[in-house]
Amino acid sequence: MLQTEAPGTGTAPRIRLRWWTELPLIVLVYGCYSAGRLLARGDVSSAVGHGLAILRAEKLLHLDAEHPLNRLFTREPWLGVPADFWYASLHYLVTPALLVWLFRTRPGLYRTARTWLMTSTFIGLIGFTLVPTCPPRLLSPGHGFVDTMAQYSSYGWWGAQASAPRGLGGMTNQYAAMPSLHVGWALWCGVMLWRHGGTRTAKAAGVAYPLLTALVVMGTANHYFLDAVAGVAVMGAGLLLAPYVLRAADRVRAAMPAAPVTAVAGAAPVAGSPIVSGGCQTSPGERIPRQRESRFGPGAQPGASPTDAGDGAPAPAR
Repeated sequence: MLQTEAPGTGTAPRIRLRWWTELPLIVLVYGCYSAGRLLARGDVSSAVGHGLAILRAEKLLHLDAEHPLNRLFTREPWLGVPADFWYASLHYLVTPALLVWLFRTRPGLYRTARTWLMTSTFIGLIGFTLVPTCPPRLLSPGHGFVDTMAQYSSYGWWGAQASAPRGLGGMTNQYAAMPSLHVGWALWCGVMLWRHGGTRTAKAAGVAYPLLTALVVMGTANHYFLDAVAGVAVMGAGLLLAPYVLRAADRVRAAMPAAPVTAVAGAAPVAGSPIVSGGCQTSPGERIPRQRESRFGPGAQPGASPTDAGDGAPAPAR
């Protein structure tokens, strides 16, 4: 359960998160991610131009680590095959698993962490739309890159079109290389493991997972080094924007009309309430309304209290 302070108040309303509301939200964001990749295909010539510009900038800055890694993965199947499985599957497994773990064990942290991840993902979709980029594996062979996913396709479910299952490559946008959300999501997972894992093994995994993912995306020729840097930058921007997104969500929640409370027939009256039914008055010592008429004498004043006649006094003779 997460407690957040409502804007303009000093109280902290409780926000109870339920899995049946969180799951559709996660599915919706992933659907937007997939749809964004499909819709933002961009012009092929522009995508190739962006990819070559990134490659030239990396060579100028001596940051082109893709070539040696790609040659290593191409030459050594014992590295290339696991790297292809890593690229094709782990971001679909590790990220949801950590979301479920946070939801179950760190409910106070979950909403902030989920909002950070989703905000960064939407920023990445903007990058796919504005800067369609051809990955190294789709450049002409003269640039020296080998598509390891195609080379080792007999070992897995993927074909020659990215990490999509065979026959479904047309459903992906292969020019969505900038930024690398593989690296961005892996960084998010690493931060969660490092800060909240609680054990040395979890902290070690939090460091190793994003670093190895960065090596994998470059060694398989799916991303440039600067794509990985952009993925880190996107996560940083999402982290800065997440508090504003949370406050906006809280304002929307506060502006929504509250659900009406329906009285249940036969429900017990509220403790301490003097009203029983039909507007009849009763005191705490009475069982039914208008009981006091039988407890006072014929000459008792209407406003007399039960103690005026004596609670234990016998009824007057008739």
